Amino acid sequence: MSEDTNTLTMDKPVEQSLLDTSVQELIGKPLDRIDGPAKVAGRATYAAEYGFDNLAYGFLVRAPFGFGDVDGLDTEAALALPDVIDVVSDVETFLRNSQQGGETKAPTQGVSRVDYFGQPLALVVAESYEAARDAAAAVRVRHSAGVGEWDFDGRLDEATTPPPSQIKPKTEQGDVEQGLTDAAFTIDATYATPSQNSAAMELHGSIATWDAEGKLTLYGALQMPASDRLQLADALGLKADQVRIVAKYVGGGFGSKLGIAPESVAAAVASKKLGRPVKVVMTRHQVFEATVRRSNTRQRVRLGADANGRLTTVSHENHVSNLPDEDYFEPVGVSTHFLYPGENRRVTHEQVVMNWTLAGSMRAPGEAVGMFAIEGAMDELAEQIGIDPVELRLRNEPEQDPEKKVPYSSRHLSQCLREGAERFGWSERSATPATRREGEWFVGMGVATATRTNMLQKSSARITLTPSGTALVETDMTDIGTGTYTILAQIAGELLGLPLDKVEVRLGDTDAPPGAGSGGSWGAGSSGTSVYLAAEQLRTQLAKAMDCDAEELTLKDGQAIARNHSRPLSELVGTGMSAVGTVRPGKAEKQSNQASYGAHFCEVRVNATTGEVRVSRWLSTVAAGRILNEKTARSQVIGGVTFGIGAALTEELVHDPRDGRIVNNDLAEYHVPVNADIPPLEVVFLPERDHWANPLHAKGLGELGISGAGAAVAAAIYNACGVRVRDFPITLDKLLPGLPPV
Repeated sequence: MSEDTNTLTMDKPVEQSLLDTSVQELIGKPLDRIDGPAKVAGRATYAAEYGFDNLAYGFLVRAPFGFGDVDGLDTEAALALPDVIDVVSDVETFLRNSQQGGETKAPTQGVSRVDYFGQPLALVVAESYEAARDAAAAVRVRHSAGVGEWDFDGRLDEATTPPPSQIKPKTEQGDVEQGLTDAAFTIDATYATPSQNSAAMELHGSIATWDAEGKLTLYGALQMPASDRLQLADALGLKADQVRIVAKYVGGGFGSKLGIAPESVAAAVASKKLGRPVKVVMTRHQVFEATVRRSNTRQRVRLGADANGRLTTVSHENHVSNLPDEDYFEPVGVSTHFLYPGENRRVTHEQVVMNWTLAGSMRAPGEAVGMFAIEGAMDELAEQIGIDPVELRLRNEPEQDPEKKVPYSSRHLSQCLREGAERFGWSERSATPATRREGEWFVGMGVATATRTNMLQKSSARITLTPSGTALVETDMTDIGTGTYTILAQIAGELLGLPLDKVEVRLGDTDAPPGAGSGGSWGAGSSGTSVYLAAEQLRTQLAKAMDCDAEELTLKDGQAIARNHSRPLSELVGTGMSAVGTVRPGKAEKQSNQASYGAHFCEVRVNATTGEVRVSRWLSTVAAGRILNEKTARSQVIGGVTFGIGAALTEELVHDPRDGRIVNNDLAEYHVPVNADIPPLEVVFLPERDHWANPLHAKGLGELGISGAGAAVAAAIYNACGVRVRDFPITLDKLLPGLPPV
C-alpha cells in the first residue's frame, strides 16, 4: 500500500477551503462526542488504568521542608514493612519539577537540593499502592534547612527581566509618560491575582515498562506526547526512538500536563531497576505541590484617553514569579499588545525568584490574568469619562495591530459587543452603581472583552482508506476532554464522503505521526489541518482512480461521483490507500495578527448584608472562525467561563510565608466553582471565516472563554454594590467594608 504525503507551510491565506464545497454535512453540526459512550461505560482507558502482570506500585517521597540540602534518607523502617520492594532514589536523574509545554529537553533534574516544599526526592515501590504509601510515610529525610525566598510582595525591587519566551518581556513605543501627561482622562491602578492550580479531574500518573531491547513505554497523563517523548528521552539519556508514550485518554489538563512531571521519570527509573512495570500516581496533595501553578501577578495599568475617549496611551507593567533557574514567565501582557489602539505603549514583565512550586502554563496563560487588569481599567476609564463601557470599547476599535502594523486576519469584536449587548438587555443596566436592588440583593451588570491569540503548530496525521470502505485516522494528538476524537472524525468524514461511523480515530500514541498536542488552543486548528491535508491527498488519489480531476470529484456516503457515474470507495482503494498530511507555521502568522474574539456579559447579585456574590445571568458572544462542532465548541466556552468565574470569586493558592508550602492543597480547601455557583451560561457564535489561520478557516477556542471572564464579574460586582475590588479573588472580606448601609 503506497503512502503519499501532502505538506503545507502557512505562508499565505488559504482562500478556498474544501470544507466549503464538500457535501457530507458533518462540519459545524452539534454532534455528540464519539468517545462519550466509552467514557461513561468505563471502557476508555486512562493512564493509571492499564493492567500489567507483575505490576509494582510507587509512591513519591517528598521534601518536608521548603529550602535546603538533603543529607540522606533513612529507609530502614520503610523497607521493613510488609510488601515493600525497594526505595529508589536517583538524585541526579529524578526531576526537581515538571517541564513546560513544547520543550524538547528534560526539565530541571537533580534532587539533592530542595527548592520548594513537597519536592519529590525518592520513590517507594511495593506490591500494593497502600503498602507503598505507608512505607513512604516511614522514610525520614535528613536535611539541612536553609532560608528560602517566600515573600513576594516585599521583594518586588529584586525582580529581574526574564529571557524571552512566548513573547518579549519588555516592549515600548512612543512616549508613555508624556502621553499620560497630555491625556484628557487617565487611569493608574494596580491589580493582583494569586497563584492558581489547574485542578484537573484526573491525577497525574505514569506506568513505565521496558522491553528486552531497552525501549521504554510510558502510559502517561500527558497533553503533548510528541514533545513529552523528547523530554523523557533526554531525562533518561535515551534516543527518541527508544521511548514510546501512550496517552489515549487524558482526564483534563488545563496546562498542568503539557510537559512531563516528576512521577514519569521516577516510574521509568524504578521499572528499569526492578525489571517489572511500575505505576506511580500522584495524590491530589502531590499534584498541587509538585506539578505546576499559575503564577501570581501584580499588575500596574495606566491608560490615557483623549476627550473623545480614544486611547492614546496603554501601559501594562507586570510582576510575576517562578523558581530559580527557570526561563518561563507568565505572559501577562500578551493581549495588551494588540487589543486596543494607542500610539504610546509599554508592556513589561519582571520576575521575582520564589521557592514556591513551579509556575507554568495554565489555561490561557497571560490572558486569563492580564485581561482582568486591562478590562478592569477599561471599566474604570469608562466611568471616569462618563460613557458606557460597551461604547468605550467600540470607540477603541483599532484599524490594524497597533504595534506590529499588520492587519488583523479577522476581527469581529465590535459585532460581538453589539450582538451581546442587544441579546443580554444591556440597555437596562444602570450607569450608577448600587441603584438596583431586589430585596436583600444588589443587582448589577458587567461587560468585558475576550481575546486569545490564535496559533498554528507543526502537526502530522495519517489517514488510511481500507478495502471495507472505512477510514482510519492516526496521530499522536491527544483528547483531554475537548472533543478531538470527534472533530478529527468530522473533518476526515466530511472530506472523504464518509458517515461518522465509518471513521475510526486513534490518538495519543507516539508510534503514530507526531501531532501538535493539546495546548494553546491550537489543537483543532493544527491537528485538524493535518487531517485535512491527508484527506486532500487521498481525494487526489481517488480522482485519479476515477479518471477525473480532483475538482470534479464528489464524495458522499461512501460513494465517489464524477462525470455522471459513481463507484463505492471500497472498489477504488484496492488493498488500501494511505496519505500523511503535515502542516507547519509560516509567514502568515507574521503577516497578520491572528486572534479569536468575544464579549462577556455578566449579571451578579451581591447580598446587602453578607456580601455574598451570586452570578445570576451570563452571555458570551464569540467569533472564532469556522465552528467545527457547535456542541463541543459551546462546551469549551462554557468551561472557560466557569474557570473565569472561579478565578474571580473563589480560587486562590495560599502559600505559607514560613516555608512556601501550599496550605490549601486539595479540592476541599482550594475552591473551584461547582454546579450551584454557575447559572445557565448562554453562548452565541457569530459567523466567521479566517483564511489566514489554516485551510479549515477555524481559530482557537479552548482558552477564549476564560479570557476576560473574571473582569466581567468584577465589573458587574462594582455596578451592583459600588465596591471596586482589584485583588482576585473577590471574597466577602474585600466587599463588606465598602457595602452601602443597609
